[in-house]
Amino acid sequence: MHVSHLTLHDFRSYPEAEVPLGPGVTAFVGRNGQGKTNLVEAIDYIARLSSHRVAGDAPLVRFGADHAVVRAAVVRDGREAVLEVQINPGRTNKARINRSPVPRARELLGLVRTVLFSPEDLALVKGDPSERRRFLDDLLVQRAPRFAGVRSDYDRVLKQRNSLLKTAGIARRQGRSADSALATLGVWDSHLAQTGAELLSARLALVDDLRPYVASSYEAVAEGATRTDATMTYKPSFELPLAETGGYTYDRAVLADALLAEVERRRADEVDRGISLVGPHRDELTLMIGPLPVKGYASHGESWSMALALRLASYDLLRSVGDDPILILDDVFAELDTERREKLAELVAGAEQVLVTAAVPQDVPAALAGTRIDVVDGKVLPGVS
Repeated sequence: MHVSHLTLHDFRSYPEAEVPLGPGVTAFVGRNGQGKTNLVEAIDYIARLSSHRVAGDAPLVRFGADHAVVRAAVVRDGREAVLEVQINPGRTNKARINRSPVPRARELLGLVRTVLFSPEDLALVKGDPSERRRFLDDLLVQRAPRFAGVRSDYDRVLKQRNSLLKTAGIARRQGRSADSALATLGVWDSHLAQTGAELLSARLALVDDLRPYVASSYEAVAEGATRTDATMTYKPSFELPLAETGGYTYDRAVLADALLAEVERRRADEVDRGISLVGPHRDELTLMIGPLPVKGYASHGESWSMALALRLASYDLLRSVGDDPILILDDVFAELDTERREKLAELVAGAEQVLVTAAVPQDVPAALAGTRIDVVDGKVLPGVS
């Protein structure tokens, strides 16, 4: 799988851009602020329908424009498909496949897959638990696009339930009856348990599948590391039932019953605080190097190695169940020491398509020699090999 052509209209800094691409390595080279990251961000966006740099869509639309368009020609098994998304901040985004409209933009999910490395990846190991939950959920959707709907349903239920809890809490503190809000809450408790159990089951299975890939990837990028050094554990917000094997069960019905029971047990606390305290939105992914957690204990180099291991593991997991994802290395080599830079380059050089951004040509390792496209003054110049 690879992108053979990228077209942009009013995306970020580009009024218009036409970028021919091919398999192998393509490096976008240019000083900071020239727009090279915007190009790879667009490709990643059409794969995931979200940006690795910002939470919302508004910054993706060029100032003064009403909407932006990202169009990518994707070659898979020798056949080309043209994927297009129109980004409409504050409104529903629209999508097309081979120029034909599709009912929802998320119909694009799974048609092209990306794994993106960037300096922001340090947040995966040093940031809040929400960063690691997002990492898991994004990978879930890449592996099985239907989980975009599951995640959206869970977020909708959670928002409604939090609103009711807040209303009930305010009523009680003001000496008024909270019966009306609490009566409605029971329905949303059931929805939370069902959608939450589906998301939780998928995350547990994903972590178990990802764990050996993380271990081997960390061994590959960290000097002197062994396969047993890097470990990861899913930490739920309440005690989960165990399977016969000793690990957490994946059974959605069992998980839903357990989640509902815990919600009912914590009801008083939730009303007092006006927020849902139980569910996948409160879970954590704990990353360890040896006996210590990465967050708070690992050195800068160890943290980078773990972040790289998570991305490499994602790539290996995805390619084990389908085509090679497109690898995007966004200004990552400037952040790495020489040893990690060379190891990473060697590990990814064999991918079907690798897209690199760098400030100067010297930042691109020799193992990733390929086509170079210069980005100067916001303009994309013809590539040279």
